Amino acid sequence: MTTTVPRSPDPVGAAVGPDQTVPGRDEARIGGATARRRRVWNNLSLVNLTLLGVPVGTAVAGAPITYEGTLPLAAWLGLFLLLRRRWPVAVLLVSLAAVTAFRVAELTEAGWVWPASVIFFVLAADDTPRRHGLRWAVGAGLFQLTFAVNWQWTVEGQDAQRAIGEVGGEALGLALTIAVAVALRNWLRWRTELAAGLAHAEQERRLEADRRGAEERLQIARELHDVVAHTLTVVGVQLRVVDEALDDSTAEARAALRTAQEVRGKAVADLRSLIDVLRAPGDRPDADSVPAPQADLGGLAELAARTRASGLAVALDVTGDPDTVAAPVALACYRVIQEALTNTVNHAGARRATVRLVITPDSVRVEVVDDGSGPGPATVPGHGINGMRERVAALGGTLTAGAADDGGYAVCATIPVAGFRP
Repeated sequence: MTTTVPRSPDPVGAAVGPDQTVPGRDEARIGGATARRRRVWNNLSLVNLTLLGVPVGTAVAGAPITYEGTLPLAAWLGLFLLLRRRWPVAVLLVSLAAVTAFRVAELTEAGWVWPASVIFFVLAADDTPRRHGLRWAVGAGLFQLTFAVNWQWTVEGQDAQRAIGEVGGEALGLALTIAVAVALRNWLRWRTELAAGLAHAEQERRLEADRRGAEERLQIARELHDVVAHTLTVVGVQLRVVDEALDDSTAEARAALRTAQEVRGKAVADLRSLIDVLRAPGDRPDADSVPAPQADLGGLAELAARTRASGLAVALDVTGDPDTVAAPVALACYRVIQEALTNTVNHAGARRATVRLVITPDSVRVEVVDDGSGPGPATVPGHGINGMRERVAALGGTLTAGAADDGGYAVCATIPVAGFRP
């Protein structure tokens, strides 16, 4: 029996037919081909510039163009440029040696420095680390100019002033060439740094957007958990009351149904607000009037009443003025109390619970203590305690949950009001 093994889709191990393409490898191949073509055109441009520049410069200087001097010198300098990428310093030194040899042999009167202007420019503009192209260009140029002055003065017998004047023109040309090369190098370096800075800023922007998105998702998850968990708990208890009282007390059953409907209606409104927040601004019915589900300390009495309807006796003790508490702190306190009461109804088996809210100029303290004997919220699987702790920690506060001193279970949270910064 022959077993056929399918070929791997990995680009490294896959067999690619003539009509098939592999995105990563094809992009690299196209990019490499483009870079090679660019290098070829750059080399041809520099070589042609030298081949044409040396004869034209010689004619402009008023010197004769000779087949045994000017043209061979231009050809040699052009050929040397083909090796500039691997050995740029060597190309500069060999080019200057060739110019010197042709001048000393009196084969050309083209000049001492300017025929090698292209390699001077290329080397001075080179930004490769540890190559020191600018230093080599300046040093070799100064040496060549000094040699030219001494040769024309001592060997050719020219007057010192005339020799310095003739070579001085080439010195100015060399200085201009190097200055333009340095300006180009600095501009390229600035463009690279600017591109890197923009890329870094874009990366930071994306990271910040991701961080804010994560925080918003966490906030929405907390709201959904608090709204849905509390609503289902109250509605479930009321439905159980309806089931037990339907035959014996129609009025009690109707009251329980009304309570369940009220809680359900508020939960639906909160969920709709959350859904509107999640929508894109253009998809909202009225983007400027969409309220996020917010709860404040003024709703504690209603929360306590709904929880009492579930059969848990809730005592509410408030010290201080709830209206002075900032909205983020008020929302966090409300959600902590709501989640603690929900867990007490669901898991603690308690008959009574006490909610204490102490408001001072420096902090807000919340305590929810029950007399239950069942497992506390910290042992209940889910996100309740984690959500409460994250809310409080985001405002610089602390939360503890565990067995109370006199039995039962206690949830305590302290939020420093002065520590919050919007």
